[in-house]
Amino acid sequence: MSARGAGRAVVPPLLPGQPPLAILVDYDGTIAQTDVTDAILADVVTADWEARAAEYDAGLVGSRSLMEWEVGLITADPARLMATAAAQPHDPGFRAFAERARDAGIPVEVVSDGFGFFIEPALVALGVGWVPVVTASTTFPAGGPRIEFPNGNPDCFACGTCKRNRVLAHQAAGRSVVFIGDGESDRYAAGYSDVVFAKHALERICQDFGWPFRRWTAFSEIDAWLAGALARFAADPASLPGPVARHLFCGAEVWGPGRRDPLPLLPGG
Repeated sequence: MSARGAGRAVVPPLLPGQPPLAILVDYDGTIAQTDVTDAILADVVTADWEARAAEYDAGLVGSRSLMEWEVGLITADPARLMATAAAQPHDPGFRAFAERARDAGIPVEVVSDGFGFFIEPALVALGVGWVPVVTASTTFPAGGPRIEFPNGNPDCFACGTCKRNRVLAHQAAGRSVVFIGDGESDRYAAGYSDVVFAKHALERICQDFGWPFRRWTAFSEIDAWLAGALARFAADPASLPGPVARHLFCGAEVWGPGRRDPLPLLPGG
């Protein structure tokens, strides 16, 4: 059992007449209404895990280091892990939202900085198995679970999946990026995206750093926003401007190559 996560999802070229938008969506706590990674780790939570997770939540420890340690805690049968993941509730409005975007020629992509192996089966169950997934690759060989990071930054090892680079890749194709998320793993994507839908911890992060965002609770709300944006674009293509370049505030270009734990971000940065 594994998360495909191999190779990077293709960024399609922006064709004439298409809305210059791309939509990147977190999974845990966003499409899934719970943190599925935490749910499958529930049996092994200890005071040590709580302390390490708190350091990560504070932006002091990289997710890659945390997940490399966490995967060694997993002893449950993979089938049991999948059953736990499949039992988590998902936002029922995601399918209609994703289909609206697809029908308009807008790329939709799931970007997850988690274990990832449960995401593609969940999307298939939701009826959106066509949505590409950019995440880690977790496998369960006989010697114990292993995690690899085919979608990490080759020069910066702070995050397992480099959401920043996915945002920049879509912007380089001429699209403004709409990012939808809920938590700490979304901080770097949110800081570079053109439109951010935030809830829970991500809302606080955006407030702390002065990043504009829209509050949300359900995908039906974002679907209504998208419908309005598409109607305005049909009437006036200039209503959807292209992406805005932002200075880099994370990654090897800022922290130096090979860093595993991020440097603290400064509010307003």
